[in-house]
Amino acid sequence: MASSLISRHFALSLHKNLWLSAPGCRYVSKAVPKTQVEYDYDGPSMKTSVPGPRSQELTKQLGDIQNVGAINFFCNYDESRGNYLVDVDGNRMLDIYTQISSIPIGYNHPALIKLMSDPSSLSTLVNRPALGILPPENFPDKLTESLLSVAPSGMARVQTMACGSCSNENAYKAMFIWYRNKERGYNNPSEEDLSSCMVNQVPGCPDLSILSFMGAFHGRTMGCLATTHSKAIHKLDVPSFDWPIAPFPKLQYPLEEFTRENAQEEARCLEEVEDLIVKWRQKGKPVAGIVIEPIQAEGGDNHASPDFFRNLRNIARKHGCAFHVDEVQTGGGNTGKLWAHEHWGMDDPADIVSFSKKLLTGGYYHRDEFQADKPYRIFNTWMGDPSKNLLLAEVLNVIRRENLLEEVTRSGKALLNGLYELQAQFPGLLSRARGQGTFCAIDICDDATRSSILLKARDKGVLLGGCGDRSIRFRPSLVFKDYHVHIFLNIFSEVLAHHK
Repeated sequence: MASSLISRHFALSLHKNLWLSAPGCRYVSKAVPKTQVEYDYDGPSMKTSVPGPRSQELTKQLGDIQNVGAINFFCNYDESRGNYLVDVDGNRMLDIYTQISSIPIGYNHPALIKLMSDPSSLSTLVNRPALGILPPENFPDKLTESLLSVAPSGMARVQTMACGSCSNENAYKAMFIWYRNKERGYNNPSEEDLSSCMVNQVPGCPDLSILSFMGAFHGRTMGCLATTHSKAIHKLDVPSFDWPIAPFPKLQYPLEEFTRENAQEEARCLEEVEDLIVKWRQKGKPVAGIVIEPIQAEGGDNHASPDFFRNLRNIARKHGCAFHVDEVQTGGGNTGKLWAHEHWGMDDPADIVSFSKKLLTGGYYHRDEFQADKPYRIFNTWMGDPSKNLLLAEVLNVIRRENLLEEVTRSGKALLNGLYELQAQFPGLLSRARGQGTFCAIDICDDATRSSILLKARDKGVLLGGCGDRSIRFRPSLVFKDYHVHIFLNIFSEVLAHHK
């Protein structure tokens, strides 16, 4: 398969210029250097509307087994390449959503195909260990080669997990354990602690809390849901905790025209954070930690300034709260840096940084003092997956070798500038274009129009995703070049021009 993927490059490279010269494009693309992506297609190719007949048939079949309400269509991953996702009806779409922002270097990257074809990788793929008790011989080396090679500033420890939700859930536990150990003076728990926790009572199960922000999304497990406030359907009918929820800044755009107003808004939110910490302490439910996303993704691509996050970090220190930065969606390079919090310019940005998605495995980095003090406190059967560390090490090699973070910065500028132009061209439809790197978004006039635009774009060969009440988010892989930006802009402008 690897050889067939690579050999396609010679045929595909002959067609690279077709989409930029396609007739009828209403967005006039500027000339851009056509950096080759060896395993990419030349452009979208649509044979049916989406979902097509085969996808509909499979959806019906799966519907007899499980809920299929969220399924868009079924995919042919063998035929998907680079920035293009192919469905089971043969439709080829430019994927700017990438499995909810979780594909780092495109589909079927030759370097990953080669790695997985290597017989020495076979044991890692076949034998999945219970890492907490029986790790493989090369596990420390693979962690050093992969995750620790990109550790956030001030952190030399990492705990692997399987997904974003379990990464955050266990990070919350680590914050609570750290906080209680401080309160005990790092003495052993009492007999009362041990007995009361078995029946869900204090002091063994203390009334501690985590402060989160309105619009946040941190996952769907019980603790994570208590800090998730993006969509009601995520939380409906599930019991939760009485934990404080602070407002996240609502910035006005363009930013340069609302400097004073946005600074006042951020100051208001920070003041509310301090008030809530004091209020919950007085309620007997002290805040053990603060959790926040560098960009609220699921909640609507909501941004705040570096000063806001620096001040929030200082508030956490002042009140003795742990500071947890959730980089599950923002981590991995889409903002032009491997970690979005790097844009804050801090040497000590967080106590805990959680990750998943583009990092392929889940987990969290942490400062030394957040290491669990006893075995089995932070634990589950798998504790991650060594095969994902193997893949991640090669992904990081590709990112460095191909300077993909620089590519993301270039492509991101082209994408955001294109969105600005379309926003000016269609002021009744589009507003608030914003982004960092290719981690971009734009607002649509209302939810119904957004849904219509997303479906029309999909039928024309561009796969996008929504977020918040009425935003479209852009989450391409790191191999999304200027060339792909202009393919998207041409198609998107045509969709907007024909929107009724």
